[in-house]
Order: sequence, then C-alpha cells, then structure tokens
Amino acid sequence: MLLLAIGYWLLANCVFASNIDELKAKIEERNSQIAEIQKEIDRYQEELNKNTKEAATLKEQIRILEVRKKKFISDITLTQKQVESAEFDIERLGMEIQYKEESIADKFGTIGEIIRGMNDMESTSLVELILSHNDFSDFFSDIEKMESLQKEIQINLDELKLLKNKLESGKTEKESQKNNLQKLQSKLVDQKQLVEINKSKTNTLLTETKNKESVYKKLLADQLAKQRALEEEIRDFEAQIRIAIDPKSLPPAGSGVLKWPLDSVTITQYFGNTPFATQNPQVYPNGGHNGVDFRAGVGTPIKSSLEGIVRAVGDTDINCKGVSYGKWVLIDHANNLSTLYAHLSIIKVSAGQRVDTGQIVGYSGDTGYCTGPHLHFGVFASKGVEIGQIKSKICGTMMRLPVASYNSYLNPLSYL
Repeated sequence: MLLLAIGYWLLANCVFASNIDELKAKIEERNSQIAEIQKEIDRYQEELNKNTKEAATLKEQIRILEVRKKKFISDITLTQKQVESAEFDIERLGMEIQYKEESIADKFGTIGEIIRGMNDMESTSLVELILSHNDFSDFFSDIEKMESLQKEIQINLDELKLLKNKLESGKTEKESQKNNLQKLQSKLVDQKQLVEINKSKTNTLLTETKNKESVYKKLLADQLAKQRALEEEIRDFEAQIRIAIDPKSLPPAGSGVLKWPLDSVTITQYFGNTPFATQNPQVYPNGGHNGVDFRAGVGTPIKSSLEGIVRAVGDTDINCKGVSYGKWVLIDHANNLSTLYAHLSIIKVSAGQRVDTGQIVGYSGDTGYCTGPHLHFGVFASKGVEIGQIKSKICGTMMRLPVASYNSYLNPLSYL
C-alpha cells in the first residue's frame, strides 16, 4: 500500500510538472510572437513619425491612413497575443496554487500523525515506559525517537510556513494577472474601435473629395478659414470674462504637482508666444499658444495628470468639423488646477467621474483643428475656466468647449 501511495504521488507530480512545462512553453512562444509583432508596430510608427505634419496632398493623406490601418491591425494582434499569454499564466498559477494547497493539506496530515504518535507515547507513564522494555537501551531508543518526532514536527512546520507564504504570493500574482487581463481585454475593444474610426475617416475623406486633389486643397483652405474665424469668436468671448485669480491659491511653480499625461514625452510646441504661434496668426490670433503640444500618434493612451473629477467632456467636431479642440476632456483637481486633454480619438471617461493619477482618460488623435496627430495639454486656474456655449456665426451653431479668462491660462510646464 505504501509503495502504491508513493507511486501515485510520483505520478501525480510528474503530470503536474508536465502540465506546468507545457504552459510555460506556450507562454514563451506567445512572448516570442509578441516581440516580433512589436518590431512590426515600431516600423509602422517610425513611418508615421516622419509624417507628423498635415498631409499636403490627398495621396499623402490616404497613404497615412493606410499605414495607420496596418499599425492598428498589428496593435490588435499584439494585444490578442498578450491576452493569450496572460490566460496561460493565470492557468499556470492556478495549477501551482492547487498543488500548494494539496501539499499544505498533506503537511497538516503528516503533522497530525506525528502528534498522535507522540501523544500515545506521552500518555504512558515513565514507570510503565521503563517496565515495558527489557533493557535500558530500548528505553533510551524510545526517548531518542520522541526527540526525533519533535524535530520532524518542527521541520514540517517550517515547510508548512514556506508553502503558506508561496501560496499567498501565488494568489496575489494571480489576482494581478487577472487585473492585467481585464485591462488588455478593454484595450482590445478600444483598438478595434480605432480601426473603425480610421476606416470611417478614410471613407469620408474619399467621399468629400471625390478622390480629387483640387477638392482636397479647397477643403483644407476652408477648414483653415473656419478655424481662424472661430478663434476670433472665442477670443471675443474670453475677453469678456473677468475673474480675479489669487496666485496664492495655486500650487507654486516648479512643484511638480502634475504627472506627464503620456508615457513617452516629446514636446512639439510650448506654451505662449512660440515661433509657430507667432508665425501663424491665422490660427493663433492672440499671438500665443494656450497649452503644450506633445507628439502622440493616433491611439496613444492619454493619462490623467492628477486625481480629480471630470468636469466635462465634449466634441467640437459634432457642431463644426475640423476646428478647435475636437474631442476633449476637462478635469478639476483639488489643488485649484484644471487640466485639458484635446484632439482625442476616443474618450474613456464621463462627466462627474472620479479619476486617479495615471488613469487612461482617452486616446490621442487628430480631431478638431490640428496639423497632425498630437495631444494638446492645457492647464487652467479652476476658478477661471468654464464650459462655454458660444454662438458661432462661422459654424452656424452653438459651440460647447472650455473657455477661460486670459489670466486663467497657465503654463503646464510650471507644474509638470
């Protein structure tokens, strides 16, 4: 029976080890595939980075959209492989947890048997123990056996403690992987949406231009004229806002109270009277840029710079396509600052929602008026910014977007 039990235990361990090795091999295979797909994505992104400016010709714009499509499809494939790898890892951790739980149960059983044996020996009095042996050598042998059992209990207890720690660590890791899996699955949904957005933009562009270069040029010119006229309307609206801002109510400059809104930081335009702003008065009639622009290819995750409450979200393209902020998110923070994230392709939060520092609020894009995909990041004194309803003559409709008194616009780099 003992030999059968040992044989069963060895067989079970062999099967367990085989299953674990099989899962590890699958995980390694997926990770290898992920590395190859990532190289492909990097190549597409490198090509897109060479075309950060607005396409001057229809042919160029169509080519950019086609490259984006290929990149988005590769992004989806990559995330699918990451999902598979995470699922295999969760399965592996589940098997290891089950094995540790069974081992712990076995250890409890072993310790119980040892304690019962010791109890039987201790229930015999010293006189009875001496009389039960023919000589003292047998008596001392039993004493040594008792000491050996005590040592064995300690060894088993130490092993039990180690197993318990490994079990708790395994459960924590499994929970972490489950959270990671949920994020990947959510990311996959967003990436598929980006493919549809890109497809829709391509179809719309071909329909509006009738695939003619001259029509495309006219569309760009009309869009620029609309943007210029709308900026004039916004300037007139904001000039009427009079709000006193107490500098002491704001965090001190250089305090680093805000985190960068994206993982990889490349600034393409600074705050204020930048060369680009002053050289393009048709876009910036006030002569200054009211935020900081970061390079961010379409679909780059954009994160909240600080915990806070989403005051509002919106999309200026609904009322007047190709002007202003496009899809935007405004978040109020407890330190009297508000942050703006504009030109997004997808918005992931809603008004009134509480967000944490580093939480994804959307994905970058090229909605509204922009000469290429990027993130426009603005910082305001919360007291001086409001969600304005501007009656636009040029757009022939009401425009809903964040507006502020001139003294409420702050340099984001003062707080990053």
